[in-house]
Amino acid sequence: MNYLKIKILIVLVFLLFHSNAQSENIDLVNKISKNIRCLICQGQSVYDSQSDFAISMKIAIKKKIQEGYTENQIYDYLIGQYGEWISYNPGFNKNTIFLWLLPILTFIVGGWLIFKKTKFFKL
Repeated sequence: MNYLKIKILIVLVFLLFHSNAQSENIDLVNKISKNIRCLICQGQSVYDSQSDFAISMKIAIKKKIQEGYTENQIYDYLIGQYGEWISYNPGFNKNTIFLWLLPILTFIVGGWLIFKKTKFFKL
């Protein structure tokens, strides 16, 4: 009878750790798929889309996680396969410099215009 209790305890511990690892994988799949653009829907992330492409991307992401890829390696793989446009968070490089600098330039020019129009400091 003691052996049966030990076996049940071992199975329960295994199931606990197994389900925890699966939930961590699902969380990582969801995190990555929220940052990847669906090429079919184009206005939605892979996480939000139910297109065949999005479903296959979720499966591919899950497979890469099971193969031991890190989050950054998965992003690099997907960008290598589909181009930088697939990512909602593009890196800073020569192709995206305007995207990153436009908000800063807008803020500076807007501040300068407000400063000139209000003449606040010209007492």
